[in-house]
Amino acid sequence: MYLADSRSTDARGTQAAVAPDTPPVRRRAVVPSTVLALGAVSLITDVSSEMVTAVLPLYVVAGLGLSPLGFGLLDGINNGVGALVRLAGGHLADRGGRRHKLVAGLGYGLSALCKPLLPLAHTLPVLSAVLAVDRTGKGLRTAPRDAMISLATPPAHRGRAFGVHRAMDTTGALLGPLAAFAVLRATVDGYDAVFTVSACVAALGVLVLVLFVPRHIDAPADAARPPDAARPPDAVRPPDAVRPPDDVRPSQPPDAVRPLRPHEPSRSPALRDALGLLRRPDLRRLTVCAALLGLTTVSDSFLYLLLQREGDLPAHLFPLLPLGTAASFLLLAVPLGAFADRVSRRRLFLAGHGVLLLGYGLVLSPWHGVPAVLAVLVLHGTFYAATDGVLAAATASVVPDRHQGAGQALVGTGQALARFVCSLAFGAAWSLWDGRTVLTVTAAGLAVSTAVAAFVLRTVDETPGTTTTEEVRA
Repeated sequence: MYLADSRSTDARGTQAAVAPDTPPVRRRAVVPSTVLALGAVSLITDVSSEMVTAVLPLYVVAGLGLSPLGFGLLDGINNGVGALVRLAGGHLADRGGRRHKLVAGLGYGLSALCKPLLPLAHTLPVLSAVLAVDRTGKGLRTAPRDAMISLATPPAHRGRAFGVHRAMDTTGALLGPLAAFAVLRATVDGYDAVFTVSACVAALGVLVLVLFVPRHIDAPADAARPPDAARPPDAVRPPDAVRPPDDVRPSQPPDAVRPLRPHEPSRSPALRDALGLLRRPDLRRLTVCAALLGLTTVSDSFLYLLLQREGDLPAHLFPLLPLGTAASFLLLAVPLGAFADRVSRRRLFLAGHGVLLLGYGLVLSPWHGVPAVLAVLVLHGTFYAATDGVLAAATASVVPDRHQGAGQALVGTGQALARFVCSLAFGAAWSLWDGRTVLTVTAAGLAVSTAVAAFVLRTVDETPGTTTTEEVRA
């Protein structure tokens, strides 16, 4: 993996001879610097977020004395509010000349401003309001961030790029619980101290975004234009159709200097254009399948609570449970992303849910103890490595550049709203029955959903990293 572009050279290290008017050949970085800068922002922000996430279930259930239904409502707000504003974030980022950094910065800043309010939230209504605003910030930033990654990366390498970003993001998820664990052990008012340190770290993430992420991101030169075979016939110029120098070209009106290319937008995308993306069969299938599978994906917090109860783990070890998931995710995100680029992103996405189903089976099995807990966490991290960035890369391949923010938001919103419903239903069912029974029903639903999703996606002809004629015309 390297950052800087390098000019082509001959065997002696000197620059290869080229024609006088031929620009030097440059080799594009496999992982662009923009992706690494966004990865650094996500790493720092995730340290802040995961410090809160690691202690929140125990703080709410043990500290505030809420029932599983109350926590299900809180966790549902955590996912649902962000989903509702994700569409707005993606659409606003696509308008006005791709304001992705501005909208993402607003999202990161809003979440950072909420962190100092958490120590003041000692009741469910206040805590719900603070978390709702925090998730609003997350919803605003997610689609513009993924759009910037898509725009900065050649299509053939998007799976790897999203894998690198998710690996850096997961490094923060790995460090966050460790920091929360250290703060809890070192302070008297542990929860308030965790929330305060989290606020300081979140502010640092916003600063890195402002300083190191470029304001405007254009599609790579080798990805902005489709191959000649994919262009309309009148868009392919013959070899002799070379533009003369400016000093010999006759005077023309500005609009006549160069015709608008098929892939160039003539206006800012409207909201109806963003919603109209669902008319694309591939994007519609992805959105429906992501939502269907999200309906049977138990939230991390509920899964960790089940593991803590089934394994009889001490309360002070609870913040360490996300570490197993994060470590597995970190190790597998890049290789699985590259594997998806070579094989099939949709198939790997489905296989990841099969891995999650295996993890549910281990939780329900008679096998208990620390080894069983570790095995479940490894499978949980593998599930995220095979689905999170892979789904974003698959979405990017079926959405035109001018609608990357809205396309990512549509798929992400469908998935997040489905998980919101799952959290509410799981918490309500847990209040009526025991957790094992509810997880059994959820696992059965996941098995059916995976089979249905495989059937829906079976006819999709996916060639990772290509641009279709439909994408060019949109």
